[in-house]
Amino acid sequence: MSGTDRQVETQELVCSNGMPAFLAKPAGAGPYPVVILIHERYGLVPHTRDLAKKCASDGFLVVASNYFFKHPDQNALNAGDGRYPMTDAESIGYINASLEAASKNPAADMSRVAVAGYCQTGRHPLVYAAQAKIAAAVVWYGAASKREWDVNDTNARPMDEMIAALDCPVFGAFGAADHIISNDDVLRFRNALEKHSKSYDLHVYKDAPHGWLNDTMPGRYRAPQADAGWADQQIFLKRVFSGGYKRDEVSWRFDSAFASDYDFSKNLRLE
Repeated sequence: MSGTDRQVETQELVCSNGMPAFLAKPAGAGPYPVVILIHERYGLVPHTRDLAKKCASDGFLVVASNYFFKHPDQNALNAGDGRYPMTDAESIGYINASLEAASKNPAADMSRVAVAGYCQTGRHPLVYAAQAKIAAAVVWYGAASKREWDVNDTNARPMDEMIAALDCPVFGAFGAADHIISNDDVLRFRNALEKHSKSYDLHVYKDAPHGWLNDTMPGRYRAPQADAGWADQQIFLKRVFSGGYKRDEVSWRFDSAFASDYDFSKNLRLE
């Protein structure tokens, strides 16, 4: 995943609630649109910092916090041997703390904010956008699996209810070889957005397994699909931050590619 040649500045932070965070921004005074980046299940690992720097190289001020900082064994979490069951309520508080940290940087344009989540945290940009006004919600291979739709120990609201409450466009990147999210799950997600007249830009990438953006996991990483997905995300964000999505209009884009003999039951977990 190659970014631009823009120089990037980074900083380690601690949010007001004690949550560690990593800030990356283009060199210069700005102002720059803000991206709140929520890591996947492994916590604030080097891959997450790399994504933050890559996003900053594309012109955004990025705050990537450790949303699982309360897990008692960070090494086990980072290695995938632990899990932190973050609740919707927790995620809202943590995103607010990340936004507060971003606001303290004079280069941050707090009138233009997107929230992005990956894998386990893919639902949380939607959770946040359903109760606060932001410019965009970005979902990478999350939010659409069957367990996300109903209320449970971590999910405070049904997914359909949250989608109905959205006030911003949604970007979604999914893989046709994902073993967690099926094509039918993606269609259910798309159909809910359409039912509630929400703008979206959704993509299903052929032969992309779950987590294909993570270049630290050779079994999952797919460079062509990662480059394509990142480019599609950046096109979306640039449109969002330039006012290309009108609040009195609905815009739908769905781009999907998968094998003609697609069989979700044959999709495997890869490392």
